Amino acid sequence: MKVVIAPDSFKESLSAEAVAAAVAEGVRKAFPNAEIVTVPMADGGEGTLSAVLASVGGELQYTRVSGPLGTEVMASWGWLADTRTAVIEMAEASGLHLVPAGQRDATRTSTYGTGQLIQAALQAGAHRIIMCFGGSATNDGGVGMLQALGAKFLCESGIELPPGGLALQQLAGVDLAGMDSRLQDVQFEVACDVDNPLTGEKGASHVFGPQKGATPSQVVELDSALGIYADVVANLMGKDERNSPGTGAAGGTGFAAKAFLDASFRPGVQLIAELAGLAEAVEGANLVITGEGKLDRQTFFGKTPAGVAAVAKAAGVPTIAIAGTLGEGYQQLREIGICAAFSITAGPMTLEHACSNAAELLRDRAFDVMSVWALSGAR
Repeated sequence: MKVVIAPDSFKESLSAEAVAAAVAEGVRKAFPNAEIVTVPMADGGEGTLSAVLASVGGELQYTRVSGPLGTEVMASWGWLADTRTAVIEMAEASGLHLVPAGQRDATRTSTYGTGQLIQAALQAGAHRIIMCFGGSATNDGGVGMLQALGAKFLCESGIELPPGGLALQQLAGVDLAGMDSRLQDVQFEVACDVDNPLTGEKGASHVFGPQKGATPSQVVELDSALGIYADVVANLMGKDERNSPGTGAAGGTGFAAKAFLDASFRPGVQLIAELAGLAEAVEGANLVITGEGKLDRQTFFGKTPAGVAAVAKAAGVPTIAIAGTLGEGYQQLREIGICAAFSITAGPMTLEHACSNAAELLRDRAFDVMSVWALSGAR
């Protein structure tokens, strides 16, 4: 019997690798002779870097960069030497978790540190850079990232703009003469699970700005500033990308990646599944087990269990999901190939207890699932 275990992380509890290991213990307890293949997964958000390195191997690199508010931070990124591929998780350099709650200010935060990570990847000789956009603290349209790569964003008097999205209200021109020439030889891919445009009611500022500290009036100002930015870039590049799907991701960093780096956008779970070789792992399997912290209707929209189930369904393999909790609409996941779903909680318990005991709860639930599976005659 072959079982493939391909879960996402349980946020604020266990990494995808730790979840997979706990589930594997439960499976092995029920089926000691089973062939168990673990493929830690992610959907492009926080935790993607660790999941990729756990599945693919590679080296964890560290680079000291400028954080969202300019304070120096140590950021990690992944290096796959065999394919000269760098995996950059934007949150490592420009993440919301790097800004204390009382200091969050979407008008001032910058993506400069993310650009410094790209510079580090270029220095290592990267020919392919995979960018994961979840969890950013920024709303600067990726301008800080581009400044770190050599671009200059100028006001009417020719002076460079200060950091932050609000400064884009003064943008009059862009000078690309100093952009790092090595960028031309790099293939950029963005792992992204949102399709928001840069501006408007569904754009970066209105949808994501408030969680990054923007007040209602600042949301309007930031959206207007990004509109000015898009106008200037359209005149410069001869093409307007502001309404392209995903350009509103990470406070508009998706726009910068699309317009200046010619990045391709793919659902994060598809890109990570390909990188981790999930389809190859599923070949010949009897069962796939996936999971995430909360399984509900939102899982349909680009989340890891949905992507894993799609790969398994294409191979004719059934999928079972184990989650921290089951939310509204989880039953509909049968439509995408998840034949059954289980919560790790056996009864009433606090979130703190569930998080701190998640590994044990996962192991026990996996054992229960496989014990029932054994009644079907599986060996």
